[in-house]
Formats: sequence, structure tokens, C-alpha cells
Amino acid sequence: MYRFLLTPRWWGINVFVALSIPVCLFMGSWQLSRFEDRVQDHEDAKRQATTDTGAARPLTSLLPVDKKTSGEKASATGRWGKQLLVPDRELDDKRGYYVLTMLETGDGKALPVVRGWLPGPADGKKAPAPPKGEVTVTGALQASESMSSDGVTTAGGLPSGQVGMISAASLVNLVPDDVYDAWVTLDRGDRGTAGMKAVPASAPEDSGLDIKAFQNLGYTGEWFVFAGFVLFMWFRLFRRERELARDAELGLVPDEPSETKAAASAQAPTRS
Repeated sequence: MYRFLLTPRWWGINVFVALSIPVCLFMGSWQLSRFEDRVQDHEDAKRQATTDTGAARPLTSLLPVDKKTSGEKASATGRWGKQLLVPDRELDDKRGYYVLTMLETGDGKALPVVRGWLPGPADGKKAPAPPKGEVTVTGALQASESMSSDGVTTAGGLPSGQVGMISAASLVNLVPDDVYDAWVTLDRGDRGTAGMKAVPASAPEDSGLDIKAFQNLGYTGEWFVFAGFVLFMWFRLFRRERELARDAELGLVPDEPSETKAAASAQAPTRS
């Protein structure tokens, strides 16, 4: 009854099923591991952003910024330079702005430093001036932003003295020195934050439960569904072929429909 499994057609079906199911299971497991990695990155980033990471290290030893060094305490020495405002930033469920001051490190590069946050619309007159003289700043290291906090890229339109996102690309034309591709947010209690609220460190980009993480979870389900569908279709075809083979052995061959017979009679040649 099962001799049909040895036909070339069924050899092709069986090979396809034998290959496709492991592939689907492997891809589903891989997507699941990607989701678990993103969850772990999210937890690590939250823990790193809210935990004292110990003694500060020199800025240059932590560059370039990645998921491991983002949020680490960095220190740099220099003099305060140009001050800018970063509008439309939220802190404690209130809208306000960052006070961003460039630290001229003396090596030809400037470090963007978020000295603090103030509520309300950006106003340069309300932003405290930085201390005079040489200073050593300590704060959480952050990677350059790719967009502003509300998701609007800095295409232009901001008043003079304001910048939409904190990155070397957006600051290079606003300050005379080269700019580090990173920034620092000052610790609470630092003398530079006087009169402002300190900005906590944020998790690095691409390390949270964002849309990509849930896409990985969705792809996991899709691959497992594909594996189940392939198996379902194989059993359905197998059952159909088995029934046909059984009917053939019992001689239960269905008659042709009357319409088919009539059409065949009409097309048959007539003898004179």
C-alpha cells in the first residue's frame, strides 16, 4: 500500500520536507536567541544606567563608545567653551532643554558636555554660565545621537545657539574645534550643574525592547509555523495517496463523470 513512497515524486517531497523542517526550526531558534539577546542588552543597559560604575576613567580610554562603555564614568580636563541649548528634551515627565557646553580639552578637540536640564522653552538667558578656569569633569559617557529625543531629525529651522541632537556631525559647523564622537552628562553635585537638574545616563541605542526586538519574536513564531505547515501538508498528501492506493488495490476506481463520457463519445471518429 505504501509503495507510492518510492516513486520519484515522493522522493522529491520527502527530501524537501527533510530539509525544510530543520531549516525552519534553526531559523526560529536563531530569531528567538536574537530576541533574548536584546532583552539581556536592555536589562544590562538599565542596570548600567542606574548603577554607580565605580571610579572614572580617562575619556580616551573609553572611546569609541559601544554598548559596554556607554554609561561608564569618564573624566576629561579642559576649559569651558561655547554653550548651546538642546530644546524639546523630557525629564521627569516635563518638557525642557539641555544646557550643552563644549569642553575644550587642549588636544584640538572639544567634548560636548550636558551640564544639566532646565524646564520650559529653550532660553539662553536662563542657562547658567559655566565656571571659569580649568576644570576636570566627570560624568556618564554617551554615544552620539542619531536623532533627537522626540524622533525629529535636525534638518534645520532652530534658532541660533540651539542644536537638535548631540553628535559630532551636528556640532562640527557650530564650534571651532573638532568634536569628539561622544558626549558626557555631568554627575549630580558637580559644580557645573549648579542651578540645573542633572541629566541621567540613557541606555545606548539598539539595546532596548524596541520594534526590532518584537520583530525577532514575530519571526520566531513565523518560522515555527512554517515548520508545522510543511509537516501538516506532508501528512495530508500522504493520507490522500494512501487512500488512493487502497482504493486501487480494492478495485474501487471511480467511474468517469457522465459529462466526460459524453464529450469523449462526441470526439470519437465515426465509421461509415
